[in-house]
Amino acid sequence: MLDEKTQAQMIKDFAASAGAKARIDPKLFERYHVKRGLRNDDGTGVLVGLTEVGEVFSYLMDEDDRIPVEGRLFYRGMAVTDLVNGFFEQKRFGFEETVYLLLFGELPTKKQLDDFNELLASNRDLPDGFVEDMILKAPSPDIMNKLARTVLALYAYDDDPDSLDPEVVMRHLIQLIARFPLLASYGYMAKTHYYDKKSLFLHAPKPEYSTSENILHMIRPDGQFTELEARILDLALVLHAEHGGGNNSSFVTHAVSSSGSDTYSVIAAAIGSLKGPQHGGASGKAFGMMQELRENVKNWRNEMEIADYLTKILKKEAFDHSGLIYGIGHAVYTLSDPRTKLLRDYARSLAYESGREEAYELYTLTERLAPEVFRNVKKNDKIVCANVDFYSGFIYDMLGVPPELFTPIFAVSRISGWSAHRLEELISGGRIMRPAYKCVKKRRKYVEMSNRKETNT
Repeated sequence: MLDEKTQAQMIKDFAASAGAKARIDPKLFERYHVKRGLRNDDGTGVLVGLTEVGEVFSYLMDEDDRIPVEGRLFYRGMAVTDLVNGFFEQKRFGFEETVYLLLFGELPTKKQLDDFNELLASNRDLPDGFVEDMILKAPSPDIMNKLARTVLALYAYDDDPDSLDPEVVMRHLIQLIARFPLLASYGYMAKTHYYDKKSLFLHAPKPEYSTSENILHMIRPDGQFTELEARILDLALVLHAEHGGGNNSSFVTHAVSSSGSDTYSVIAAAIGSLKGPQHGGASGKAFGMMQELRENVKNWRNEMEIADYLTKILKKEAFDHSGLIYGIGHAVYTLSDPRTKLLRDYARSLAYESGREEAYELYTLTERLAPEVFRNVKKNDKIVCANVDFYSGFIYDMLGVPPELFTPIFAVSRISGWSAHRLEELISGGRIMRPAYKCVKKRRKYVEMSNRKETNT
């Protein structure tokens, strides 16, 4: 058997060798007209499917030119701005109503919503022994990893997990939508207890509580929260619920569903996609970036000092040295992200209530300065705006939500959109997704082992 030092060196050598072989000449992508990232030359997404679930609108077409406009987001044809304003004006929680709209295509009547809420409440409980055996006994330092594992584990507790019958799939999805807040909250509690050595407390969800109320109830030691806090979290859930079929995790949902795989595997795959820092994980990155900016900028109202630090980030001299200003720029939106505008407007009241007005003003100032800094450093006229991730982490932090739960809460919301897309793919798709890849490796003859030359590996 090899000792650990020898194994480590061999793996290092193998990684270097494999990395060299995995590198493809960028010029070949142009030669073969490969649309990297499924993007057209103008940055728009390659059209690969049809959907009625969600629509992202950010530009008008004038002959062959794109004219940027203020961003708009639609759920089942309804502007999300109108939905949010309706929820707040009538002082009611809107996430469950949004889930109903995404799944069934229409807004519910009061009776339909009451029945749906009761159905969700009736499906929040986890199987007997699941919390102890699958969550507490197998904690993970990463809650998204834990969420995917527990979703896969629920497969074994289902009497008909592989069924593609729409009625059975609907049961799968309703149960997962109902259980996600518990899986995320309890996964976090297990992590803080076993890895951070903190006291363990588990609050059972309350059937009379909304999803946002239950999340705050379950992650806080005393289970207490204000109405404003619950409504702001509810707003975040509504805004993260859906974003068209082309976002990475929803596309993964379509792709894996098209293979005929089971619901649990599909949702676990979507979770893996959402975890990435260029997708759902961006809120944590944006929050960490702003925390570092706050520590390094002495005067939070000095525009030049803030701009200088943002320049360092773009030049890979600060934060994680990726060259990315997290929360600024979007694959689709140009002039504005409608979700950002809503979060910013409603976050203001929370910031002033919690005594965080100076931090809020730093965020708004950074949002205003970042596009100009981007143009100056990148030397181009690309239009960029703050996306939903820019303010999400700040809002979660004001709500006392730890950074480890930023992306899992995104998942608690987005499973509603994933569910609608899975049903759509199963009913209207009909063919396994199989995009083409051009092999650019030259063909070679087989070489007998005795004639093979030794390499560094």
